[in-house]
Amino acid sequence: MQEAEPGSSSASASWHDDADTSLTILVVDDESDLREMLTRSFTREGHRVQSVADGRAAIERASSESFDVVLLDVALGSGPNGYEVCRTLRARRNVVPIIMLTALDSEADAVLGLEAGADDYVTKPFGLAELRSRIRAVLRRAGPRPMGASDDLVEVGPIALDRARREVRMNGEPVHVTFSEFELLEALMADPGRLRNRQELLRAIWGDSAYRDPRAIDVHVRHLREKLEPEPDSPRHIVTVRGAGYRLQAG
Repeated sequence: MQEAEPGSSSASASWHDDADTSLTILVVDDESDLREMLTRSFTREGHRVQSVADGRAAIERASSESFDVVLLDVALGSGPNGYEVCRTLRARRNVVPIIMLTALDSEADAVLGLEAGADDYVTKPFGLAELRSRIRAVLRRAGPRPMGASDDLVEVGPIALDRARREVRMNGEPVHVTFSEFELLEALMADPGRLRNRQELLRAIWGDSAYRDPRAIDVHVRHLREKLEPEPDSPRHIVTVRGAGYRLQAG
């Protein structure tokens, strides 16, 4: 595997198609049995796995080394919890895909993880097949597109989105977005002015809307507005159509 900058994604998005693709996975959980089970299972599949039991170690490891995905428990026993770990990494502009592992049987708690900057969540107890599916979905979004397509660069007003490089710029200045925020913005920019309801946008981000809380879309929209709108509370670009969904306009 080629070396990558800390916080970047270095594996091909074709993990689900190529059994030889090796991932580097960080498991963060204070349950030793779960850490060992995930480490054993993914190592057996040929992936490189590191595991830590607390939030401080997670922040240090993810900040100093490159991982393709972080599996992050919410309720860590000591130090920063999973939400705080996620917020810290995002504040440091670490864009590694993060999947929250939560034992809290509440969609509201899962949405809190998305608000902290996570890309997806899985509720405990979960099966390995479900977790693999979530990882595949994140990597599929995180992977680069082939260069040279005529529609790689999309511009709507002052917002520019480069699909090949997975970059966003506002008035020519780079804007750091998470993988899920990128997917949402791409879906809105694909057809400016078109109304997109929450179920459509859920499918655009995750490939399906099953077992997803539509409020996740509201969270990502709020984050995008904070990054793209001059006045997030009075948005000109990502506009709410009350009771129906969102649309993007040049402003």
